[in-house]
Amino acid sequence: MTSSRVRRWLLAIVLPIAAVGLWQAAGTDGSLAGGALPTPDRVWRAWVTWAFGHAGPMTLSPYVGTWAEAVGHSAERVAKGFAVAILLGVPLGVLIGWSRLVSAMVDPSIQWLRPVPITAWLPISLAIFGIRDFGAIFLITIGAFYPIVINTTQGARDVEKNWIRAALMMGAKPFDILRRVILPAALPSIFTGLRIGLGIGWTAVIVAEMVAVKSGLGYVLWDAYYVGRMDIVIADMVSIGLFGFLSDWAIVRLEMWALNWRRLQSFNQ
Repeated sequence: MTSSRVRRWLLAIVLPIAAVGLWQAAGTDGSLAGGALPTPDRVWRAWVTWAFGHAGPMTLSPYVGTWAEAVGHSAERVAKGFAVAILLGVPLGVLIGWSRLVSAMVDPSIQWLRPVPITAWLPISLAIFGIRDFGAIFLITIGAFYPIVINTTQGARDVEKNWIRAALMMGAKPFDILRRVILPAALPSIFTGLRIGLGIGWTAVIVAEMVAVKSGLGYVLWDAYYVGRMDIVIADMVSIGLFGFLSDWAIVRLEMWALNWRRLQSFNQ
């Protein structure tokens, strides 16, 4: 790891460490938020038990050794919903940005439905899918779909027109232009949509698991709040943020690999 990268990582953790330190100092006398908000050391101990504790035959607490299971349920739902959103949003966005006919037919409906919040889809999800995984995946797909399709559409519309004219002059067919000109040029916008969509996907899974399913980080979050385990609530929130950060980091690394040709092109110029 280079010195500049180490420096960036050190700068990135300064603010979280300072915030945790102030939080710990403010809560040592038990007066923080009337004693309702636990200190970081209590949250840490609760998370260790939740993640690594051994649930014996007489253990009644659901917060002993069940963290990995909850994370697995949530991550699987986010992955499935996000994959469906990509399969729907990217091709549709490219077609809307490329074809005026498709844009006139489809884009108004997307813009009409896009402001509807994820929570408004909950009753429909429960009515159709009931208390099942499909309901959560449905909500994640809806949440991730709109930023993906909107950013892909914009990327396809912003493609340099001279590139398209040059491809047409060389005898390229419409499908070849879509595949070899429009799609590669729109990739930066597509990845922007993927990053935004993935973040919304993690938000949607928590909303869905609070109501539409009985497992995962969202379910644990609501259940822990209901029984007054605020240490588990905060540990859950930190876990959600951590996995959202890691999944976004993975998308960024994939983007760097997929767009490596652009950096090489800029270097050669």
